[in-house]
Amino acid sequence: MRTYLVVMDETQEAEVALHYAARRAAATGGTVEILAIIPPQEVVEWGAVQEAMAEEARLRAEARVVAASGEMMEESGIRPSITVRQGTPVRALTDFLKERQDISVLVLAAASDGAPGPLVAHFGGAAAGGLPCPLVIVPAALTGEALDRVTA
Repeated sequence: MRTYLVVMDETQEAEVALHYAARRAAATGGTVEILAIIPPQEVVEWGAVQEAMAEEARLRAEARVVAASGEMMEESGIRPSITVRQGTPVRALTDFLKERQDISVLVLAAASDGAPGPLVAHFGGAAAGGLPCPLVIVPAALTGEALDRVTA
């Protein structure tokens, strides 16, 4: 069974990547894994403040992922698995891919304007040859109809 991995953040590109992965998983009998990455918090002198900031970031990430996965369930009938990690996006994703041998496809989306984000730039560049699975980069400008055409 294919497992499509999507990194979920606050960008519109992540939503497009999730829609692509959900549609491909539904078409191929696969599953979707959502990885939410919480950026490292700035060091604060007071430990309680640091912990509260980290917990707030985690709750925001979890809420974003739950909302996105609910939409995905309605649209495709696929119930995703959700993992939340803390760290820099490139490092957290690299570590996750090393731990999970069952990931079949990494799905990222490229912004429709401007430079590529850090994950697309890193994994679509020099690191592409060392990935343990294929990488799909979905153009963020694709409409729902276009996604339907390419995921059937």
